[in-house]
Amino acid sequence: MIEGIKVIGFDADDTLWVNEIYFRETEEKFCHLLTPYVNEPEKIIPELYHTEMQNMRTYGYGIKAFILSVIETALRLTEGQIPGSIIEEILSLGKIQLSHPVELLEGVKETLNALVGRYRLILVTKGDLLDQENKLRNSGLEHLFHHVEIMSDKHAGAYQKLLNHIDVRAEEFLMVGNSVRSDILPPLALGCYAIHVPYPITWEHERVSEPVRNPHFYEVETLWDMISLLP
Repeated sequence: MIEGIKVIGFDADDTLWVNEIYFRETEEKFCHLLTPYVNEPEKIIPELYHTEMQNMRTYGYGIKAFILSVIETALRLTEGQIPGSIIEEILSLGKIQLSHPVELLEGVKETLNALVGRYRLILVTKGDLLDQENKLRNSGLEHLFHHVEIMSDKHAGAYQKLLNHIDVRAEEFLMVGNSVRSDILPPLALGCYAIHVPYPITWEHERVSEPVRNPHFYEVETLWDMISLLP
């Protein structure tokens, strides 16, 4: 049982609603578009990931940053010979991804409604500001959150600023999310509590190889299962 919690932070993408699967679908379509123009198609996805990592400090996270890296990868792998029509199709893939309806994961509404009023609920996500604001607005969940924090990246310093802003001690804050790297390890480093809700698809950048060993760490199968950990 987790005692003394006043504020619960929820990650958004792949914790409250579907996200990563749309990136994978765009990657597959990108590979299909680019394959006729490259000699080694098996290198497309590794090269794209390399480009994303190189650009992260400049572009940050989100669909727009992703599509810029897709275009850069296409230009590099084809030595600038990719037709303009393919670039147009890549841009179209990005617009399609941005316009996806928000698909809530199972048990999200029930869990949040069971907790609201008992705790201050806040949304703690990262990525493109406009995209995340739109997804939250279209999710039907906006009214349940006391505060919304859209970070450029999730690290211990960013979480500490959040704790200061909402005026809560680390031991009174619980973070819930699907990414061990972004949602679990940084809050634990500050002395917060954290609940990991695994999602079947995880971006390579968010994976960690070592198991989490911390008395403030919990893992559940579904979001609703966290209810049993709280008084």
